[in-house]
Amino acid sequence: MSLNESGEMYLETIYILCKSKNAVRSIDIAEYMNYSKPSISRGVGLLKKQGHINVDDDGYITLTETGKEIADRIFERHVVIADVLKKLGVDEKTATEDACRIEHVISQKSFDAIKKHINK
Repeated sequence: MSLNESGEMYLETIYILCKSKNAVRSIDIAEYMNYSKPSISRGVGLLKKQGHINVDDDGYITLTETGKEIADRIFERHVVIADVLKKLGVDEKTATEDACRIEHVISQKSFDAIKKHINK
């Protein structure tokens, strides 16, 4: 099942939060993304229904194997693209913002070519 940009952003956020916190809840996602609680609730519900996350009885969120794979891919794209833009002279804020948009639309083929080029 294909995810839209919003779903990918939620998974990436959960992934990032899981790296820095022992437990992630919807409120953490809302604060990190600066989204309303109802928006987060809807997004979390959709990701759970699609099998990308698990939510336990106490509201703690974890990525499933498929959710983690998607989040890994999106996070890698973000880091690599932002790094390339910064090396090209783009300021960090702009590079990060642009990478956040590009990471969702770039094809795997193009991204692989970028990685191959920078690893030469």
